[in-house]
Amino acid sequence: MNDAGITLHGADYLFYFSKADKIELLQENIEGDLCRLKQQDDAVFSEFQSSASEQDLDDAQVELDHWAVFGSFEQNRLVSVASMYPWEDDLQIADLGVLTLAPFRGKGHTRKVVRSICKYAYSQGYVPQYRCQIDNHASTLLAKAVGLTLFGKWEVISPDSTD
Repeated sequence: MNDAGITLHGADYLFYFSKADKIELLQENIEGDLCRLKQQDDAVFSEFQSSASEQDLDDAQVELDHWAVFGSFEQNRLVSVASMYPWEDDLQIADLGVLTLAPFRGKGHTRKVVRSICKYAYSQGYVPQYRCQIDNHASTLLAKAVGLTLFGKWEVISPDSTD
């Protein structure tokens, strides 16, 4: 494969909500200091990014210019962000990333932003999808903690590969 110019990335796990978990999510009243972030929230988002490690930012792939962005706050500080982007118009699948600043993990922020953004995606006609590398145990545990179910494993070929 290397000789052919094909690059494989590590396999990812794919997670989705089961039918029952989707129904539960859509009926849930999610509480907390949450909001949908917009471009005018650039200053607060930049402060959030500056508080995260480069590795966390790279792994999470949360961006303010994504299709949907939700944030969780603690004492008026943005501490957790989930963002989504649609795969393709005809697929109606929205891929999500999430990042919670290290000092605020384990307090429920991640669960709230992920469930909120997934509920929003469903309301817009999209199916939320969560992917993580199979060796990212924390991310796998997070997926299960927010109510997602493992769908399968996916091996990705780099778009930079030659034909």
